[in-house]
Amino acid sequence: MVASVDECRQALQELSARLASNAASVRERVDLDRTLACRVTDLGTAFHGRLTGGQLVDLADGDDPKAKIALNATSDDLVALVRGQLDIAKALAARRISIKANPFDLMKLRKLL
Repeated sequence: MVASVDECRQALQELSARLASNAASVRERVDLDRTLACRVTDLGTAFHGRLTGGQLVDLADGDDPKAKIALNATSDDLVALVRGQLDIAKALAARRISIKANPFDLMKLRKLL
C-alpha cells in the first residue's frame, strides 16, 4: 500500500516534534538555517518548511522551488525514514531517495539525523 498525503504530513510533523525535543542539545553543534522542500514523488505533492536552530519549523503544504535543501522520496520511503525503518545512508546509496543540497549542508544534516 502507498502512504497517503495525510500520512506523509503526519510523518513530517512527527519529525518536527522529535527535532524540537532535541533542539537544545543540537543547536550548539549544528548552525543551519535553510529552507527545505520535501517532494513526494509518487503522490505528486510536496511540503516545505525551514530548518533552523536544530528544528523544522513553518511546515506547510506545497513546494518551494527555491529551497536550499530538497528531499525527493516516495510516500512509503518518506514515512519509513521518519519512523526509523529505513536507513538514510542505505536509501541514498540505493537511490530510493535523493537529497539536493550543498556538501556543507549535507554534513550538517547528518548531525541532525
